[in-house]
Amino acid sequence: MPAPHAAPSRWQVFYRVSAEVYAQVAEIDRGHHHEALYWAKREREKGEEIARQLDAESSEDGEDE
Repeated sequence: MPAPHAAPSRWQVFYRVSAEVYAQVAEIDRGHHHEALYWAKREREKGEEIARQLDAESSEDGEDE
């Protein structure tokens, strides 16, 4: 897990990998299938939100030029 003050890009990678792991767990551990799917979706959405924020920031930076 990245440090709380880590760059957003590091958090984005962390959430993407975390979502992949939970998705794999959902397929392997059928007793926790639905729980793991929930966490996979949650982590994926958190990573996607960071990606949107990074895209918005890069768009704003490009407007100044």
